[in-house]
Amino acid sequence: MVKLIGSTTTRKGLKIMAELDENEYPTGIKVSDKEMAKVNIERDYFHGEWNYKICPRKS
Repeated sequence: MVKLIGSTTTRKGLKIMAELDENEYPTGIKVSDKEMAKVNIERDYFHGEWNYKICPRKS
């Protein structure tokens, strides 16, 4: 998958760089609804459950 993403370009010349993060991260960490409400998530119109961006917090 990394090779597939890493070789992506656009007609305008945008190049993508991707690398595999092989670090281990803890699991089972719970995030409260209150904490999640503070995250400024903008979901895409197409499959917003998969495609979204996390934006800076609004003041």
